Amino acid sequence: MRGTTASPDTPHAEPPRGALPVHRLEVRLPDGVPFAVGSFDSIGPMSRAAFPHRHTFYEFVHVTRGTGTHVVDLARWELRPPHLGLILPGQVHHWEDTRDLDGTVVLFTPEFLLDHPGDRELLRRLGEHPWLRLDPDEHARTARLMAELTEEYGRVDAGFATVLRSLLHVLLVRTARLGDRTGGRRRPPPPGRHAAVAEEFARLAARTGADAARSVRECAERIGVTPGYLTEAVRTALGRTPAELLREARAQEAQRLLARTDLSVRQVAARTGFEDPAYFCRFFRREVGMSPGDFRKHHDRRVPSIEAGPGAA
Repeated sequence: MRGTTASPDTPHAEPPRGALPVHRLEVRLPDGVPFAVGSFDSIGPMSRAAFPHRHTFYEFVHVTRGTGTHVVDLARWELRPPHLGLILPGQVHHWEDTRDLDGTVVLFTPEFLLDHPGDRELLRRLGEHPWLRLDPDEHARTARLMAELTEEYGRVDAGFATVLRSLLHVLLVRTARLGDRTGGRRRPPPPGRHAAVAEEFARLAARTGADAARSVRECAERIGVTPGYLTEAVRTALGRTPAELLREARAQEAQRLLARTDLSVRQVAARTGFEDPAYFCRFFRREVGMSPGDFRKHHDRRVPSIEAGPGAA
């Protein structure tokens, strides 16, 4: 994925006009590993940012202490540690009114994952249940694994990147087990080719902004399959059609922008691929159950946008 990492001396670019801030993962030099682990303090102030922002990478957070609220998109979780959470690339999140926040943060880009069948499907599934309360045994096991990751990351011995990938895989599998406990029974694994196509489709559907895919045909062309095969593969792997998932992704992005920015409805429509604001409003009402204006009134936690000035339409 392009643009997910930067060297520590790379200047921070201003976000596009009207866009939410985007946090890229700084890679450690000279090894350049797109991975980081540490405490909230050692990772830096963005790890506990109080303003809505996006990531270009995955983030696990193991919260061991603190009060306040963690907000991901429109979901809010009051902190009652210990917790284990996951933030997906493209999601909007921030921390509200936190005090004494402590724990371990794990950051990694998609390309750092082991080439292990099913890992990205586990991440996608975890995204449906991203915030878990841990019992004492689960907390102790998670703390031991976080300590191993932190120690290995700090030593930089020969082969340390391979060990980090392996430990990350263990963290992912164990967290998915906890998510299954919360979310119910998992679907049986789909055939290999179907799974690979569905995984690539899920990545396309999750993209935001100008790089987002808008139609099933466009996704099929990017992946290199026919629209019919894409529909079959995605339905087999995910239990829903690509068209349904694309509509859901566009509606979710519109909700993020309406709730977290001062962009006008016309600007939100344009950023989610609608040339006609009236058609966008009909789409939004059908998908969400209320108009964009009513949604904004009910979820108004906006941050100032440099685009939405007095002349904004």
